[in-house]
Amino acid sequence: MKKKELQGVKEIARRANVAIATVDRVIHNRAGVSEKTREKINKIIAELNYQPNLLARRLASSKVISIAVLIPSVTGETDFWEAPLQGIQQAEAEIRQFGITVDLFLFNLNDPASFVDQANRILESAVDGIVLAPSFVDEAREFTNACQKASIPFIFIDADIPGQQSLSYIGPPLFQSGYLAGKLCTYRLRETSNVLVVNIATSLDSFTYKKIEEGFRAYFSDHNHTYPILRADIQQTDYASIAHNLQELFDKHAHIDAVFVSNSRVSSVARFLEDRKLPHKPMLIGYDFVRNNLRFLASGTIDFLICHQPKDQGYRSIMALYQHLVLATPVTKEHYMPIDIVTQENQAFYQN
Repeated sequence: MKKKELQGVKEIARRANVAIATVDRVIHNRAGVSEKTREKINKIIAELNYQPNLLARRLASSKVISIAVLIPSVTGETDFWEAPLQGIQQAEAEIRQFGITVDLFLFNLNDPASFVDQANRILESAVDGIVLAPSFVDEAREFTNACQKASIPFIFIDADIPGQQSLSYIGPPLFQSGYLAGKLCTYRLRETSNVLVVNIATSLDSFTYKKIEEGFRAYFSDHNHTYPILRADIQQTDYASIAHNLQELFDKHAHIDAVFVSNSRVSSVARFLEDRKLPHKPMLIGYDFVRNNLRFLASGTIDFLICHQPKDQGYRSIMALYQHLVLATPVTKEHYMPIDIVTQENQAFYQN
C-alpha cells in the first residue's frame, strides 16, 4: 500500500478498534469478518469517504476480468435491445483500460433453446460476472442457480426473477409502470367501455408480464373503476396470428375503447387497428421508443409509449459489475429506472 492509503486504513482500523488486516479484508470483500464488524467498518469508510487505490492495482495486475452479457439479439420484429446494447458498449469502452473484457452472448427471443445454448457457453467459459435478460423464466432460473453454485455474480436487466439472489436488478419498477398505464387508459373511457390487455410473447410465464398486469388492474381497483378488463395472451408473434386473435376479440366484444400492450410489440396492434379502420379508434398504450412503434406514434394510432431508458439500463448493468468486481464497493440491490411517457407531441425531443 502507498503511505497515504496505509494511513487511511490505519485510521479506519483505529476507529473500528480492529486490526489493519481486518479492514483490508472488508475493503477487498474477503471472508473471515463477522457481519457486525463488516457493517461497522463500512460505516466508517463511508463517513471518511475513503477511496482505496484499487484502480492502480488493476493497472498493475495481469489478470483479465471477464464479463458475459446474455441478452436477446436485435431483430426486425423488435429492436428494443439495440438501446441496451449501445449502453453496454459505451460502458465497455470506458472500463476496457482496466483489463476488463465484455463478451456478448445473444439469443433468439422466440427460442428458449437458443437461450440455453448461450447460457451453457457462458458456464463453460471462465467468466467473473454476468449481465442477463431473464426472458425465459425456467431456463433463466436454472442458469442462475448454476451461477450461484459457481459463485459467479449476476445482474438482471430489464426484467427480474425474485428470489434468485442476483447482485442487482436494473430495470423498470414493473408494478408502478403498469399502474401508470391503467391511469392513462381511463382518460377516454365511457360508461359502456371495455378495456383490453394484450400480452404478445412466445413465453408469457414471466414475472414481468404478471407484475405489469397486476399494477394495471390495481389502478382500476384502487379507484373503484368497474370497466370490464379483457385479456389476450398471444404466443405466436407473427402479424397474421396477432391480427387473427385481435379480430376475434373485437368481433366478440363491443366498445373496446382502450388497449394496453404489455411490451414493445404494440406496433403490431397499431397496424391491426389501422388495417381494420374502426369508426371509433380505441386509445392505444404500449412500451418502448423503438423504430417499429414510432410511425404509429407519429400518426396518432399509438397514444402513449411508456419508456424506461434502456440504453442507461445497459450502461448501468456493466458499471455495477465493474463496481463490484474492481472497486469492491456495494451495489444497489434494486435500481429502478424512471418511467417516461412519450407522445406524438414530445417524441422528437426524447432520448432513449
